[in-house]
Amino acid sequence: MTDTTDALRSDTSQDPWADVRPYMDHEAAEVLARLSRDPELLNALTRFRLPRLARIAPPLARALASYAVRREIKGVATIHDFQMRIASYMDRMIRTTTDAFKVEGLDKLDPHSAYLFIGNHRDISLDPAFVNYALYQAKRDTVRIAIGDNLLKKPYVTDLMRLNKSFIVPRSARGKRAMLAAYQQLSAYIRHSITEDNHSIWMAQREGRAKNGIDRTDPAIIKMLTMARRTAERDVAFGTTIEELKLVPVSISYEFDPCDVQKAQELHDMETKGNYAKSEFEDIQSIVTGITGDKGRVQLRFGTPIGADMATPDEVAAEIDRQVIGGYRLYPSHYLALEKLGEAPELVARKEISRADRERFEQRLAAVPAHLQSWWLVQYANPVKHKAGRLTS
Repeated sequence: MTDTTDALRSDTSQDPWADVRPYMDHEAAEVLARLSRDPELLNALTRFRLPRLARIAPPLARALASYAVRREIKGVATIHDFQMRIASYMDRMIRTTTDAFKVEGLDKLDPHSAYLFIGNHRDISLDPAFVNYALYQAKRDTVRIAIGDNLLKKPYVTDLMRLNKSFIVPRSARGKRAMLAAYQQLSAYIRHSITEDNHSIWMAQREGRAKNGIDRTDPAIIKMLTMARRTAERDVAFGTTIEELKLVPVSISYEFDPCDVQKAQELHDMETKGNYAKSEFEDIQSIVTGITGDKGRVQLRFGTPIGADMATPDEVAAEIDRQVIGGYRLYPSHYLALEKLGEAPELVARKEISRADRERFEQRLAAVPAHLQSWWLVQYANPVKHKAGRLTS
């Protein structure tokens, strides 16, 4: 657990979620003030926005960055205020890095009900950010976001994420007993958020992004979600527990993935070396790349709540997969990748592809190092095969 979390930890007898939950309004001012003078955050900002000055006069660069942060957060007194500042950046990001953003299915969900949105995972920060933006546009409350503690290596990152309504998923707990206790607490918090706070949650269908373009739900996540309720009442039916969580599958589709080359490198290294050595701040770089990179068209599709007619975690996982895959939109980039690989020509033949789409795809492929191109193509081709039931593994 980070120093930041410890600093704000309250009496767990009154606040059992204090070390995992998002920050609350009464904590916002203290956290924002700390961020405005956090040396690691200020150094990161100067390296990104003022690289020359950061090299020549680091103290001056940090002072300017601190002033910029204080100016940016002026008037921010609540979590909602903070998220409204983020909304303006989302507006700009969508305007400058996407060709279109389409939302389907949200109008079929009760605007007054909390849901547990569980979606495919392609981008560390953008998957839930697009969900939040869709809710914001529909004038609905934003979600609490599940984020792995492996991403929270710096106190300022923890602060920023928890200000944005993220809660912590324990992935670094040591020992079986500690991990079990951590997941029991997580399960209880998620259930509390949905059934008592009436506050929606977003979480990924599996740990880590789908590097190879294959979206599959991990049944272990479903087991975790039901853990607290079934521990408290052992005779409660599994399906009842699922129904109470109001679990809604969400499918996000990107025409282009800004992190596709990095993912191709990881796939290549895993195949040729048996492992992939992630650099210390690679996840942060992936977040920046995802936000700033070209995404083409993006579609977000909300499914329908999963009912009580489920008997096992495997059945729930299969239903999530059915809805996620069914709601996934295939773009020309997906079919062109399949064509390049020389696979399933009958699937490619069904898709009309414009010259502009083909030229754009070829330009992106040409920028990929030759030894990574096959791995790059796989990421885009696999969704076509998955949707058509053609995956062999």
